[in-house]
Amino acid sequence: MSYNPGMASTIPDPAQCASRLRSSVSLLARQLRNGSAAADSPSVAKLSVLGQLHQHGPCTPTTLAGLERVKLQSLTRLLAELEAEGWIGRAPHPGDGRQWLLSLTAEGTRRLKAIMRTREAALAEAIGATLDADQRALLQQACALIDGISAALGGNAKTTGS
Repeated sequence: MSYNPGMASTIPDPAQCASRLRSSVSLLARQLRNGSAAADSPSVAKLSVLGQLHQHGPCTPTTLAGLERVKLQSLTRLLAELEAEGWIGRAPHPGDGRQWLLSLTAEGTRRLKAIMRTREAALAEAIGATLDADQRALLQQACALIDGISAALGGNAKTTGS
C-alpha cells in the first residue's frame, strides 16, 4: 500500500470516532424514546429493567441489579411498581427458597413487544425516507461494526447477520 499524505488527514483517530459514535447513538436513542413514548409508557428505568428480563429471561433481583449496574435497594421500589402494573411476576427460586425469580408476565411481554414494534416502525420509516439502497446496505455494515465495539466493551451484543 502506498503512502498518500493527503489521505492521512481524512482518517479519524479512535477518539474522534468514539466521540461521534457516542453522540450519534445518544441522539438516536433519545429520539426513539421521546418520539414514540405514549402517555402510559413506562419510564426509561422501567424499560431498561423490562429489556433485561426480555433479553436474559427470569432472574433474581440481585442478578437484575448486577445487569443494570445498580444497587439492589435502588431497584426495590421500581420492581414493586412493575409487579403492581402487571409487567412482571415473581416465583420462588427452584434452588434457593430464600430468593425469587422475576420474569415478564405474558401481558408484560405483549406490551413490551408492542413498544418495540412501534419504535422499530418509526425507525424504519425514517430510514426509508432518508436513505437509498446503498446507504441502507452501508448502515447494515455499520451496525455490525457497532455490535463488535459493544462486544469489545463487554456488552456481548447480538449480531443479526448481514
